[in-house]
Amino acid sequence: MSTLYITHPSFAQHLVTPGHPERPDRMRAVEQALEAETFQPLMRVEAPLAEAEVAALAHPRAFVEALEDARPREGMVMIDGDTMMSPGTWEALLRALGASTLAVDEVMAGKAKNAFCGMRPPGHHAEATTAMGFCFFNNAVVAARHAQKTHGAQKVAIVDFDVHHGNGTQALVWDDPTLFYASTHQMPLFPGTGARSETGCGNVVNAPMRAGDGGAKFKEAFDDAILPALRTFSPDLLIISAGFDAHARDPLGGLYLQAADYDWMTRALMEVADEHCGSRIVSVMEGGYDLKGLAESSAAHVRALMGA
Repeated sequence: MSTLYITHPSFAQHLVTPGHPERPDRMRAVEQALEAETFQPLMRVEAPLAEAEVAALAHPRAFVEALEDARPREGMVMIDGDTMMSPGTWEALLRALGASTLAVDEVMAGKAKNAFCGMRPPGHHAEATTAMGFCFFNNAVVAARHAQKTHGAQKVAIVDFDVHHGNGTQALVWDDPTLFYASTHQMPLFPGTGARSETGCGNVVNAPMRAGDGGAKFKEAFDDAILPALRTFSPDLLIISAGFDAHARDPLGGLYLQAADYDWMTRALMEVADEHCGSRIVSVMEGGYDLKGLAESSAAHVRALMGA
């Protein structure tokens, strides 16, 4: 079985105001990186257009309908101070849901060993009824609940290595013992959540890092906190919230990871997946705002998923 790569041109059609870090060039950087010869064995498919109803796996229908009603025919609509919709945003959101759920379908059916969804906008800040932090729908939680509803997965884990804490993901899984959330992130930093004391119903593990920390502290967080808890949880599927903004070049964070750290982390997670869930991993793209850092890090992540 090969690694599946799911993306779509519509992800570059979610437009933002000039100077906004979550810009269409992010997708172009990832696409260009994955055109290298190393990545020719990837299975590549376009993200399908999901029904808006799919978002209701994580969000109330009224919220989904309100976002659909807010989409502009032209120009921009501000959802909050840094989260905006353009005429192309709604399709991008539905394609992101389509990518996430298709990845789960293919991996759970054994048609792919694992999958990476190259997509935007990101999702891990999206709470049940709040779009924020560049995020609208929580793709990782939708994917997890889709795995449970459609494929009978009993337990699904989400591991998040974005420089920002996934407040939305944490809130959505907080009291659900069938879902697990673990995060490394910089603290203090937006959105202000992610303290070690935030543990949900025993299903949440936060391993915050300080500005200036690099690969050694990152590995320590995984080895001491995240990997042991993930093994104890023993999921049927592992979902990765793959944010690459902890890279040293990133303008929105203060951590000092390099591409090699993402390679190490991915392989460490793959070992756990091999042990506990038949190697099943679905990775969904979150942050990463320096184009060179994003390209190098996402390439390292996908190369590791491929076992290359």
